[in-house]
Amino acid sequence: MMKQQKGFTLIELIMVIVILGILSAFALPRFVDLSSDARTSALEGAIGSVKSARGIARAACLSDSGCDESASGETVTMDGTSVDMENGNPAAAAGGIDVAAQIADDFVLGTPSGTAPNRTVVISADDGSGSAVANCNFTYDESDGSTSSVTTTGC
Repeated sequence: MMKQQKGFTLIELIMVIVILGILSAFALPRFVDLSSDARTSALEGAIGSVKSARGIARAACLSDSGCDESASGETVTMDGTSVDMENGNPAAAAGGIDVAAQIADDFVLGTPSGTAPNRTVVISADDGSGSAVANCNFTYDESDGSTSSVTTTGC
């Protein structure tokens, strides 16, 4: 009498494990790079948020009878939060564009360069510990509310 085999042989199981190992070795590098793509997308989203927040803050300043768009040291209230303004644009310092765009938790503002109302600040992605990620940033200019110098090589 012949016995009928039930289950898999040891060789068959080892072959399946080897094949899965080879497939994962080729697939894994594709998934590892997703963090860089995600950080780049987050940076692009922050640029859009800064541009939108600048427009809303400027409109709030123009519609507020107590805000002079040509003066320094003004503030407007956005979503219940006070935003520092310089010449009708959110300031390029803490309490300004970071508050207006609501990016303070995920991005790091560098030290503003220049003097108000013509300062610029580099806004960098946060590495998760409160430090800026090198070469993953853009520049905000408070004189006209523009963004420039986008760098994504370190994202």
